[in-house]
Amino acid sequence: MPPSPASRCGIVALVGAPNVGKSTLLNALVGEPLAIVSPKPQTTREPVTGLLTDADTQIVFTDTAGLLDPAYALHRAMLHAALRALEGADLVLHLHPLGDAPAPTLDTLVRGARGEGRGTRMPADRTLTVYTKADLAPRPSPFVPPSALTVSAMTGQGIAELLEAIRARLPEHPFLYPADDVGTQPLRFFAAEFVREAAFAALEEELPYSLAVTIDEFRESGEPVYIRATLAVERESQKPIVLGKGGRTIKTIGTAARRRLEALLGRHTRLELWVTVWPKWRRDPAALARLGLPLPDTE
Repeated sequence: MPPSPASRCGIVALVGAPNVGKSTLLNALVGEPLAIVSPKPQTTREPVTGLLTDADTQIVFTDTAGLLDPAYALHRAMLHAALRALEGADLVLHLHPLGDAPAPTLDTLVRGARGEGRGTRMPADRTLTVYTKADLAPRPSPFVPPSALTVSAMTGQGIAELLEAIRARLPEHPFLYPADDVGTQPLRFFAAEFVREAAFAALEEELPYSLAVTIDEFRESGEPVYIRATLAVERESQKPIVLGKGGRTIKTIGTAARRRLEALLGRHTRLELWVTVWPKWRRDPAALARLGLPLPDTE
């Protein structure tokens, strides 16, 4: 009887500039809407992990914040988390929109984000450049070699080929998580993310970037599931904008987030939202640590 094939398992980081389609691609790869998606850039703050497991392969995908030159403490914390995910990965998918080809090198992108001379030490054989949003660039680009990986998370173009290329590069290793898991973060994390996603859709201009979400209570024992969340803004003048006239905006946010949560949980959910003010929280190391985004130890 021939021996059973060894299992393969590895961490695959999705990396790139803001708004290149990392979160949309993660959702397409794992087949579940785990990462929040918005046309606004810099939606992802904390890395989101999604799992894809078959008989002998487990891929641990990590969606990271867009690499950019940080303007304030929140950006520095996001960049720190993204670079930690990149450096701890077995394979890095360097994503770049097909319509903006050619892609810069990953080293160039990281140097620009760090604002200094240090790039990455990721070996070339552990990096794949993947051109995204192929559905928005109908004409082949002369800057992309025919052998390049090109995908559309919206239509599914190139997804199977990308997964095949990933599997071929994973190390032999036992699975890191149970085979039926699709994510690694607790449900509280996704509850906060879904509220923030709904706020990004409902609010205009810069306000979504000034908003943080915490889950104050999460009770699964009863029916319906009960979740109480706080939306924190930076200034008192922002509270009425989040609430909206007669509470319409906060109701819209709550309804959209509740629907996402019910789809994930498969249960009726009661979601209560409150709005408060955390002055200048995006520049406050203590507030960022509370949100799971600590600054590097050197700061």
